[in-house]
Amino acid sequence: MDRDIQEIKVVCFRLGRDTYALDIMRVREIIKPQNLSGLTEASSFVEGVINLRGAIIPVVDLRKQFGLAAASSTGECRLLISVVARQPVGLIVDAVTEVVSVPVRDLQPPPSVVKVAGYRYLLGVCLVKDVMVLLVNLDKIFADNESHELLGFSAAVSEP
Repeated sequence: MDRDIQEIKVVCFRLGRDTYALDIMRVREIIKPQNLSGLTEASSFVEGVINLRGAIIPVVDLRKQFGLAAASSTGECRLLISVVARQPVGLIVDAVTEVVSVPVRDLQPPPSVVKVAGYRYLLGVCLVKDVMVLLVNLDKIFADNESHELLGFSAAVSEP
């Protein structure tokens, strides 16, 4: 029996003019933005926190992580609830466009000469309906110290 993975399902989203994607297995849910509560002790990469069904979740703006200018919030803006460093995290994206299956054979290494926003976080690129989609490695988006902070985040929030 052939156990090789033939295709992966990805959630496609926009940041600026570019289309990115995350493996759907890394996305717990997609929700509309909620009011953020600020934390005075939070690192600069954390925009705030939300309370999602009793769980306190830090929220990160992917535009900032990728070095893009802030954008005005639109009705298409979404939060991708994912897990990084064993901590649920909300990732702010400009819009979620679709969920598609991508044949693994269509994935190419990221081009070294193309420096799109967040290029150092890419696993690969592929075409989806004639649009170049940049597949993001969620584990590389945060520096080691940021991942460590995320890991300790839930413990810090639960302290009295």
